[in-house]
Amino acid sequence: MIKRLFPSELAWVSPFIDHLVSGAEAFILLVMAYNRYVVICKPLHYFTIMNWQVCILLLVVAVTAGFVHSVFQILVAYSLLFCGPNIIDHFFCDMYPLLELAHTDTYFIGLTEVANGGGICMVVFILLLISYGVILISLKTYSQEGRHKALSTCSSHITVVVLFFVPCIFLYVRPVSNFPINKFITVFYTVITPMLNPLICTLRNWEMKNAIGNLWCKY
Repeated sequence: MIKRLFPSELAWVSPFIDHLVSGAEAFILLVMAYNRYVVICKPLHYFTIMNWQVCILLLVVAVTAGFVHSVFQILVAYSLLFCGPNIIDHFFCDMYPLLELAHTDTYFIGLTEVANGGGICMVVFILLLISYGVILISLKTYSQEGRHKALSTCSSHITVVVLFFVPCIFLYVRPVSNFPINKFITVFYTVITPMLNPLICTLRNWEMKNAIGNLWCKY
């Protein structure tokens, strides 16, 4: 019997949450890059440009973009026809392994998945590269101390961007296919990278380092 359902009735929860969080994180990283640009290139106008209304608006836009991306994934998956096994070789119900279970032609759907997930990854990543390119060009007018401070500010964010987008681009900016390494790369960008983000950003923040140093000396 062919069913227009997921292999499991509640399996949609996993890809929805994963793509919601991942999509929102991608756009939040873009917002953070814009914040770095304003800090370095327009420091005197920072509090005028990045007031709390703008910050809330950018956060809402980032989460909304992640939500739209996630809903699109669920609508595509819910349109698939399934018949037979309902077990995938993956840590969660991701779209590419799910397409292999579908009892229908998934070529066009695979292209839409590449355009959706891969397109978001590439567009956001290119915008991030452009933003940091503009920042690096603007540093030519800074003193050596100013350049060092600006690069120190950006280095943690660039590290987070690379750790997040390189695995995403490998997974989604290519034709639909599954490799054994996909599972571990997925765990890396969904679990390990978010765990490392606070540590990376904290250790590159001089105020946090001073606070940790003072706390360490106290005890």
